[in-house]
Amino acid sequence: MGRLEGKVALVTGGGSGLGAADCEALAAEGAKVVVTDVNLAAAQAVADRIGADAMALALDVADEAQWIATYAAIEERFGALHVLVNNAGVVLNADVEDTSLDKFRWVNAVMIDGVFLGMKHAIPLMNKSGGGSIINMSSVGALLGYPIFFAYSAAKGAVRSMTKSVAVMAQVKGYKIRCNSVHPGAIETPMVQQAEGRPGQANQIPEGVLPHGTAGHPKDVAALIVFLASDESRYITGAELVIDNGLTIRPF
Repeated sequence: MGRLEGKVALVTGGGSGLGAADCEALAAEGAKVVVTDVNLAAAQAVADRIGADAMALALDVADEAQWIATYAAIEERFGALHVLVNNAGVVLNADVEDTSLDKFRWVNAVMIDGVFLGMKHAIPLMNKSGGGSIINMSSVGALLGYPIFFAYSAAKGAVRSMTKSVAVMAQVKGYKIRCNSVHPGAIETPMVQQAEGRPGQANQIPEGVLPHGTAGHPKDVAALIVFLASDESRYITGAELVIDNGLTIRPF
């Protein structure tokens, strides 16, 4: 307990799934948490569960003005920002032939523009706060060929590349900011359930080491987020951390 005491963390898409698990895990280790989501009611519900050290804000990550307003609200409430978790995402089930330009741009707006804007406007506040950790949610979709997730994988590939660019820039400019990407495999979240055509299915994840082919639990990813947010990971930047139960290393 207390690994993140004194830190302020912002999580996008914090109203459900991975984002909600991240918010609760960060708070459990002492962070003050800003829960953001396009669905303010969902974000508020997560903030209410956490308690007085959390605040909820409505945020469309593709809207630059909303990002600027969000950081202003964080500075006014908490006076600092040390952790940014760019988690908000959408999924489109379509291969390249079935992906319309409008849908492609919609996916990119959330997961490329959103990550870009989050990082761009976080950096000045993080510098004022003495440094920090940027954690970008990518996916094994950025590392493997998934025809049915063409736009999603394209966006997650961009997240992977942007992460490395920002990590190097921060070092070159002498910023005390680290930037890493996280690449989950199948995690039992509402978005994954929707993509797989089984919305609302009960989340039943066995305890202990999971066999191949078993979906992970949001808490598995949240534990990694806490580590990357903490000073324990001070020597890790520009890395792509795969959390997929061995999916990407199997030769068949």
